[in-house]
Amino acid sequence: MAKEILLESTITCPVCEHAETETMPTDACQWYYECTECKTLLKPLKGDCCVFCSYGTVACPPIQAGTDCCST
Repeated sequence: MAKEILLESTITCPVCEHAETETMPTDACQWYYECTECKTLLKPLKGDCCVFCSYGTVACPPIQAGTDCCST
């Protein structure tokens, strides 16, 4: 049975704690995300492939599928 891949993740800014639900790209990693509230530019934490894996409620689609993401 194929695992359902979720395409929406809620990113929470570690600076101002603003949360925003975003649709994740399926064809590329998202290495940067600008908080819509405080304008902080978020980058992946060490060991993570993208901002969704670092700050989101759901990991990026390749990680969900059990495959390597583009920057790992």
